[in-house]
Amino acid sequence: MLQRKQYLEKLIEKKDNGRVKVITGLRRCGKSVLLLDLYRNYLLDHGVEQSQIIALALDVLANSRYRNPIELDGFIRKRIADYGKRYYVFIDEIQNVSEIQNPYVDDPGAKIGFIDVILGFMQMSNVDVYVTGSNSKMLSSDVLTQFRDRGDEIRVYPLSFAEFYEAYDGDKREAWQDYYTYGGMPYVLQLDTHEKKSSYLRDLLTRTYIKDVLDRHDIRNESGKLETLLDVLASGVGSLTSPSRLSNTFDTEWKTKISPDTIDLYIGYFVDAFLISKSSRYDVKGRRYLQSPLKYYYCDLGLRNARLNFRQLEENHLMENALYNDLVRRGYDVDVGIIEKNGKNREGKSYRQNLEIDFVVNRGSRRHYIQCALDVDDPAKRSQELESLRRIPDSFGKYVVVKGYMKPWTDDLGIRYVGIEQFLLDEDPLSI
Repeated sequence: MLQRKQYLEKLIEKKDNGRVKVITGLRRCGKSVLLLDLYRNYLLDHGVEQSQIIALALDVLANSRYRNPIELDGFIRKRIADYGKRYYVFIDEIQNVSEIQNPYVDDPGAKIGFIDVILGFMQMSNVDVYVTGSNSKMLSSDVLTQFRDRGDEIRVYPLSFAEFYEAYDGDKREAWQDYYTYGGMPYVLQLDTHEKKSSYLRDLLTRTYIKDVLDRHDIRNESGKLETLLDVLASGVGSLTSPSRLSNTFDTEWKTKISPDTIDLYIGYFVDAFLISKSSRYDVKGRRYLQSPLKYYYCDLGLRNARLNFRQLEENHLMENALYNDLVRRGYDVDVGIIEKNGKNREGKSYRQNLEIDFVVNRGSRRHYIQCALDVDDPAKRSQELESLRRIPDSFGKYVVVKGYMKPWTDDLGIRYVGIEQFLLDEDPLSI
């Protein structure tokens, strides 16, 4: 069983801290195993009795009655029998709890939902509450307000390359090729052929993620447009775009009218479901964010590739997507950078050009700039890749991440070069 040490350590650190632990992330990325197996085993190994752990998986049909908040509350309270003991309550996939009319109040606007259940248990000094959910809306500002700032989020991602390689039977190069092809959904590691892996990933997209979005937002007869939008975003990973541009693409390529506002709404649904992430542009010299265009990345490379039937496996785009995911997983704030270049052309006319920096990476007071490149062996290619980094007017660390393995080295400008495999496997790659 994959140990998911990063997330297990966070749960252990937050144990008995008086706050509800909210474990979020894409469906099938390992949240349930983390809570119901790994963390449960940790508690049992450290003196907690089985009777002190109350666990309920709400995506199981046999537990469907507990999607009613009153039934859920009653089920758990019956098992908290001894006020002299400490209990650990695990509620898996809590977003499945329905909001119902309060049967004890005449007001038709009086509702009861999972928030009421959680707040009730948080009032009990002998209860430590953990929930998992596959929808970021459960962490929206109104929900956090009701938690009264007593909720801690533990975001779980698909397997990192380091986790994938730890469980992989093969060398680093083979592991990296499989990782950027099939991604890090944990079950993929148990499958042994392309046909099985691709079928599993396609089914996840269609029967789980897209269906979830359609059902959750009550969208009718729009699955074709949703799937096409996912295709376009998958094909354009690492490219700047906007809802307006995407709307024009629908119009010119598929003769389909879909407004920018609707596209923006649909992308928001994918972001809420943790399927897609978006990265804003940051003007390094101007020290300001730009509203549009943005970059969109898939949370898992295998899902991205399955969306395109494994046809577009350009390693440079997949490297960029993997790098983005890994930096976010490590807790960095990641933006796309731009830096302005002014000059004159051959005719002597002045021009202004925005050069792109793949990632501006921040955590606390630390900042780093990262450029992703297949290789920099050719001097002209290297000069092109480095131009944006050379123009940055500060002394923060600058990195170029290249294909495959490269022993880290630093050039005369202080720019650090490292291979993608080592970068993703190193515990602190930005100190390399």
